[in-house]
Amino acid sequence: MHKRFLSIWFCHLTTDRMAIKRPEIKDKPFVMASPEKGRMLVKASNVVATSAGVFPGMVVADARAILPSLEVFSHNSLLEGRLLNALALWCLRYTPTAAPDLPDGLILDISGCAHLWGGEQPYLDNIVATLQSKGYGVRAAIADTVGAAWALARYGQGRMIAERGGQREILLSFPPASLRLDQGILRRMEKLGFRQIGQFIDMPQPVLRRRFGEALLLRMGQALGLEHEHIEAVRPVRPYLERLPCMEPILTLTGIEIALKRLLKKLCDRMAKEGKGLRAGIFKGHRVDGEIVQIDIGTGRASHHPEHLFKLFQLNISSIDPGLGIELFVLEAPLVEEVNGVQNALWDSESFDNTAISELLDNIRGKMGMNTVHCYLPQEHHWPERSIKEVSFLEGKADVKWPKGTGRPLHLLSEPEPIEVMVPLPDYPPRHFRYRGKIFRISKADGPERIEQEWWLQTGPPRDYYCVEDEEGVRYWLFRLRLYGHGDPEWFLHGLFA
Repeated sequence: MHKRFLSIWFCHLTTDRMAIKRPEIKDKPFVMASPEKGRMLVKASNVVATSAGVFPGMVVADARAILPSLEVFSHNSLLEGRLLNALALWCLRYTPTAAPDLPDGLILDISGCAHLWGGEQPYLDNIVATLQSKGYGVRAAIADTVGAAWALARYGQGRMIAERGGQREILLSFPPASLRLDQGILRRMEKLGFRQIGQFIDMPQPVLRRRFGEALLLRMGQALGLEHEHIEAVRPVRPYLERLPCMEPILTLTGIEIALKRLLKKLCDRMAKEGKGLRAGIFKGHRVDGEIVQIDIGTGRASHHPEHLFKLFQLNISSIDPGLGIELFVLEAPLVEEVNGVQNALWDSESFDNTAISELLDNIRGKMGMNTVHCYLPQEHHWPERSIKEVSFLEGKADVKWPKGTGRPLHLLSEPEPIEVMVPLPDYPPRHFRYRGKIFRISKADGPERIEQEWWLQTGPPRDYYCVEDEEGVRYWLFRLRLYGHGDPEWFLHGLFA
């Protein structure tokens, strides 16, 4: 894909922000200042102050001599970074890759994005107009390289979109400062009479390196596209992400569902080709007021079935508040896994297998909560509470098979609970037992079944288990701890049968 970058320059970033917070000072001259070497220096000036000749770097006393009505506010050195970070996050509605460009700009990788707005010019116009409507004075430009877009945004005139491969022609008439060089290099170039890049762009590299160092060659190479330039995105791009911008803000539930179905279709088609499936999904709506609303899902097994995934999202889609309208929808899959090969033939079949079970359980968890379904596998232990282990949702394989014909109860208590019993003779089942203040009279009983602990894990008295049934037909799994003649036996309730 041919790379294209958008550079946004906030001409008065911090003062614009101050005017947005305090509209009453918008048309008054003011500056942001901070102490430096015993003097108060202007760090930023608003449009009104700048037009009157007050610029960053001036001493506040000199600025007030020019403008006696000048207001001065304290400058926070961390403000630019916080503002640019927030603005970069806002720009994610236009591209998945946006990065702060200190001290007063943003860099957007817009490769493959502009066509969604009808082309690069409408795309650029939309971003600039939206930022200006929020109160920021901006200039923006598009080019093949970060360096060329940066230079065009700050020094360009007229059309702010460079033709593909046209960065060299654009840079020829720009001053050396458009290459993002430090002041030391710029002063040396000015002494030698270099006023435009075209005066030295074709000079031999050894000569330029000897005169100005490696930094000039690096910046020039980045601007021309001969050197790679990495941008640090404000949020790492999800490898599985689809975006759907809207020509008009979406206000209805039907419109939101249509957008979700389109995004799921695109994402699932891609995952199916790569043999992947979604385990976690996030559906986001970027509203026109700047707020982001979202819902998320999780699946027991990796799935790339759009119908199944839509049903999971649909359970919570009514919670999305469109506000004044949603202008961009984003579907992310932050967690994907390989898809079991059996999944591919199941959606339209009527067979009942693990995939069908996992999708059913996904629906149950979506309706009742993610912690309502638990998965267990058998373990090879005698002690009943050790004979099972909890695993991640539908994950893992059993080392042993589930035992059959052992007479185990359907519901096993997590911890055996003590009971009081009346036993006619040693090794006989109880006649009745008291549990939580209630007496249960036993009509039928079977046992005992002796279960001992594995000696290599723990030593202790054995348990004698009885399956008993009370007069109401409810069956219980009881056990006696210790043998008669070896201390006082204790009785416990450990499970209930269906």
